[in-house]
Amino acid sequence: MDALATIASEPTKAALFLDVDGVLAPIVARPEDARVPANTRTVLGRLAGRYALVACVTGRPSDVAREIVGVDGLTYVGEHGLELDPAAEDWAGRIHGFAAEVPWTDVEVKPLSVASHYRTHPDPDAARALLEPVAASALDLGFRARWGRMVLEVLPPVDASKGTAVRRLLETSGLRRALYAGDDTTDLDGFSALDGLEASVRVAVVSAEGPSELGERADMIVGSTDVFRELLEDL
Repeated sequence: MDALATIASEPTKAALFLDVDGVLAPIVARPEDARVPANTRTVLGRLAGRYALVACVTGRPSDVAREIVGVDGLTYVGEHGLELDPAAEDWAGRIHGFAAEVPWTDVEVKPLSVASHYRTHPDPDAARALLEPVAASALDLGFRARWGRMVLEVLPPVDASKGTAVRRLLETSGLRRALYAGDDTTDLDGFSALDGLEASVRVAVVSAEGPSELGERADMIVGSTDVFRELLEDL
């Protein structure tokens, strides 16, 4: 029996870890317009009743993710796992102060971090070039600067990631079988968190914007959020 079949055969012994944007919700020009389609919500609702744990592990704040997904009965972990690390709170004020002084492009201020999206910029390469000094300044001030799909994020310098969030949820639940699905660089940490489990499946939702390493490290590759929904339907 392959790993996916093992996970699906005994769902009460397994966890599903799912990114939101680019995995459950299609990527859109304006992040605030993102929504999980109704047919995907229906599938998630069914899975929440079958599996021991279904968690959305996302860069969004958890309350925003809950609104985008629109499904009760799921676990929501936001800001790339920062919400589970009390040390991140100590840096929030400094990051917000930094954000207030920077000429951002389409800034998203979160409780524990900030992000500048440049997907709608007429010249994304030029927009990224303008943000390079911002990233350098953030690093000089002791923050973390991370690039994703048409976004620069500035985060506290704490050991929190999607990987640490997944490990914590696995430890507290005692589960040894899991699937993780992601579409961007931060999801590589989630992939690594499944190492050593009894059964694990890493799913990459690939795009021209995503890192090639994601597909290289995946057990399964799908080309869109619609195809990923079809995979979920089989679980």
